[in-house]
Amino acid sequence: MCQHDHTLRNTGDEARWDEHTRRDDPEDRADAGVTRREFVASAITAACVTGVGHAAWAVETTGGMPYRTLGRTGEKVSLVGLGGFHLGNQADEQESIRIIRTGIDQGITFMDNCWDYNDGASEIRMGKALRDGYRQKVFLMTKVDGRNRKAAATQIEESLRRLQTDHIDLLQFHEIIRLSDPDRIFGPNGAMEAFLDAKQAGKIRYIGFTGHKSPEIHLKMLETAIAQQFTFDAVQMPLNVMDAHYDSFEKSVLPVLLRHQVGVLGMKPLGDHFILESQTATPVECLHYAMHLPTSVVITGCDSIPMLEQALTAAHSFRPMSDMQVAELLARTANAAQAGRYERYKTTHHFDGTVHNPEWLGG
Repeated sequence: MCQHDHTLRNTGDEARWDEHTRRDDPEDRADAGVTRREFVASAITAACVTGVGHAAWAVETTGGMPYRTLGRTGEKVSLVGLGGFHLGNQADEQESIRIIRTGIDQGITFMDNCWDYNDGASEIRMGKALRDGYRQKVFLMTKVDGRNRKAAATQIEESLRRLQTDHIDLLQFHEIIRLSDPDRIFGPNGAMEAFLDAKQAGKIRYIGFTGHKSPEIHLKMLETAIAQQFTFDAVQMPLNVMDAHYDSFEKSVLPVLLRHQVGVLGMKPLGDHFILESQTATPVECLHYAMHLPTSVVITGCDSIPMLEQALTAAHSFRPMSDMQVAELLARTANAAQAGRYERYKTTHHFDGTVHNPEWLGG
């Protein structure tokens, strides 16, 4: 079994993650000149170093659905979570409600959403789906974009109203994709003040953040929080077979979260379907890889009942992967992963809602 110890160096009163902030060097990545056998061997070594081959979280299974603990919160959440963006684009909102309730009936407890998804339609539809006792069966997460206190507070109230609830279990700062975001959020009159106000009022229970652009930005957010003597309850980031090779959250950020017992929310296991276009891995293989990592939950978009059934099948059939299985999958995806070709959320502005709509951030 691989042994790994991720240490956090301290200098004075500040915690620094110097050893985790190095961005991937192209020379460190596999290239066409590396033989398959050599790459499989190196991937096994990488698995030991980063924790890929280690089943980190204890698992409970009920009705075929595995449940994991959300970091140090002690909350149990389903291994698969229902992504909110894909729940606002069905032609008939009753179909959205049916997908959500079917997922809950089949054991999914983690609900993902965001204030800006589909101009609020995703939250509105989820709020309707969570009527009739369904709210009590789920761990509800949503996100807001506001970077200052006023904008964030306004968005929190709108999300509560749309979701038809008096509290949100986990509220996250959305799209931390700029190096300036941490300073704005933690600065005077920053959004963190609105979050803490809401928590004190009982409107939210836990606080986290999400982003898809760069591990460097995630690490700055974590470092800024520590400097303010604050530790996040959860952090959301892309974790998939392509990320393992390019500007990797798995290699840079995941060890820090594990060290501090922060809940790990894996997203984009299929790269918003782009990974499947590479024809290097099947949907279930992609989901199983993300589930094999020490994630608390793997959030995936399900815009139809067949897509929901695919996610449920992956969760029900999941078994920890062997080091050799991980290495073979990484070898198969290595060349396609170069330059982030199938991770457009890292390399383009296609997925950056707050870049296209800067007013969402507030003044």
